[in-house]
Parts: sequence; C-alpha cells; structure tokens
Amino acid sequence: MFEQFRTWYEQRHEYAKDWKARTGGKVVGCFCTYEPEEILYAAQILPVRVYGSHQPSSVTESHIFGMYCPWTRDVLAQGLLGRYDYLNGIAISQSCLHFRQCFTSWQKHIPCEFSYYLPMPHGAQIKGGREYFTHELCKFKEALENWIGRKISDDDLRTGIAVMNESRRLLTELYELRKSENPPLTGQEVLWVVASAQMTDKREHNRALKELLAQLPQRKLDRDPGTRLMLIGSENDDVEFIAMTERLGATFVVDENCVGTRYFWGEVDLERFQDPLEAIAARYLERPACPAKDWPALSRWGQIERLARDWRVQGAILMQQKFCDPHELDMPTIKRRLEDLGIRTLFLEFDVTTPVGQFRTRVEAFLEMLKGEELFAEELF
Repeated sequence: MFEQFRTWYEQRHEYAKDWKARTGGKVVGCFCTYEPEEILYAAQILPVRVYGSHQPSSVTESHIFGMYCPWTRDVLAQGLLGRYDYLNGIAISQSCLHFRQCFTSWQKHIPCEFSYYLPMPHGAQIKGGREYFTHELCKFKEALENWIGRKISDDDLRTGIAVMNESRRLLTELYELRKSENPPLTGQEVLWVVASAQMTDKREHNRALKELLAQLPQRKLDRDPGTRLMLIGSENDDVEFIAMTERLGATFVVDENCVGTRYFWGEVDLERFQDPLEAIAARYLERPACPAKDWPALSRWGQIERLARDWRVQGAILMQQKFCDPHELDMPTIKRRLEDLGIRTLFLEFDVTTPVGQFRTRVEAFLEMLKGEELFAEELF
C-alpha cells in the first residue's frame, strides 16, 4: 500500500531524472520549505527538496564549518558528490545562517544554470512583511521568466496554487486519520508519504495519495499502537529512528517539524487576496513558523498545543539537529509548556550522519516511564 511512496522517497534521484526525460522540464532544488513552490509549478518547473543521505562524509570541511548543523553539511555533501547533478537550478528563501552558507557554497562550487536567493522577512511577524515579501516574489517570478523565456501569467500562478493546495489538503486528511484510537498507519509510513511529496511531481503524488486515502479507512493494523507520541523540532526524515521507536511500543501520531506539518499546514487563500503573489506571500508568512523566523513571540506554540491536544499525545520527543541555535533557543520553553499540560518530553540531539541505535536505551526508558505513570494513574482512579 505504501510501496510507491517508499520507492519515491528512497529513489528520489532516479525519479527526478526520469521526470526530466519524460517531460523535458527543468528541476530546481529547494533548500528550505519557504521556497514558493506555487511559482515553480506555474513555470512548469519541478521543485525538489534537497535532502541529505544520512551517511558520513569528509568532503565539506573546506566549504562549511564543522560546527554547523549535520543536516546542512549532509545536504552540501550530496551536491559536492554529484548526487544532484540533474538539477537545472537551485533556490533558497532567507533561512538560518547554516543553510545560507550551504547554499552559497553550492552556488559557488557546483555548476548550475540558475540560482536564486529569495529575500523574505527574517521575522515572520514583522509589520509590513506581506507587502515586502510580495514584492520579492514578483522579482523571483521575473527571474524565472527570464530563465525559461516566457511570461508566467496570473492563471499560471492560480494553477500552481491549486496543485499545492490540493497536496496540502490531502496530507492534512492523511494526518486526520492518525487521530483514531488505533491509527490505520504508522509514523514510518506517514514519513514516506510526506517526505516523498517534497521530491515528486505533486500532481502525480496527489493522484497516488487519493488512492491511498480511499483504502486506509478499512485498514486494520495487527499491532498495539502503544504510546501516542509527537515529534517536535528540527528537520527530520530519519525513517530508521521512527521505525526503531515504534518497534519499542509506540506510534508517532503527529509532528511539528519542517518535513511534516510545518511544510504543508495552511493553504493559499485566493478569496482573501486577489493578487496571487500576495496570497502566496501571506500563506508562507502565516504558516506555522520555523523558529529562525518565529519572533519576537513564540507564535507556533498555539499550533503545538492544538496538535498535542487534538491528536491526544501522551509523550513528546523534542528533536534538535546538533548545533541548531534557533531550535536550541526554543526547546526549554516548549518543554516547560508541554509538561505544564501534563505531557512528558524527551530531548534528543541528533546528528543525521550517525546511527540511531545510540538513542534506543533512552527512548526505551522514556516509554517505560510513560507506561508506568499510566498504570499508576489507573490504579489511583
């Protein structure tokens, strides 16, 4: 049932090369979830999220500081090793310092037809941010038009918006199924779906996801879902960690990170704004924010609290990529607020290029503690 999504995820490079051969189209690598994919689809370009390989590498030392997060170093290594040699272009929106350096080094040392650094408000809450970002999206559209040699009309933009909004609605439906007492899918399976959505043509992915959603309500898993967990924090497509944790007697029922809900949450609202570019700008600034942009207030806390409540979370794993300053600043507040709600937390500092087995004992102890507290509460009442 999930094999297609797993194949897309594991064979992302082969998929993109095949897509280029089938369509004759261009492919642009996106370094962050703030790149406006709607505009790329309007230009008939395939946006592909640039991921790492989760394998150690020694090729980045002369390009990026060793104290930068392992995710960005892994991503840059993939470019330097030629794994993304099929990309026609690369793009990044104003992001954290580490990813900006990763993008700049890629731009300088890896040949590409097109590259674009998209300025956007560093603080998503800033006054006048929507007007500023709309102007920058207009400049991005013009740069794409010069590259592809044709105009991108408002109708083209509406088509791109429709593709992205459908993907967001379908992924939201998938997550809704995880609210049930015994979800018909695991966190590992969900990760294959949501991660592959960022690597494939959304129109193709949407068709496959519709077929999956039609089958899932009748599916019954032959496993005890165990403890209902939430994953919060940095970028994470670590299938092995998810699988290991779920084998220990738990199910990830929801997440709050930029591979999952922060990527697809919230649609572009064309009824609210007539200008498609302004509508796109509003969506990206108002979606649950990356901590690098979420200031002066911790605005995404309301989203975290809603997800934890609506998906009936029993425990939360706070996952931070090593050296990730924005998440490191957020974690103490999020931990305290979750535990004020009665939700126990486990903090883990990740390096995506090292095996996940080192976390097994800590996760197992965390789950045993949660089960013990649950049994104690049952005896009391």
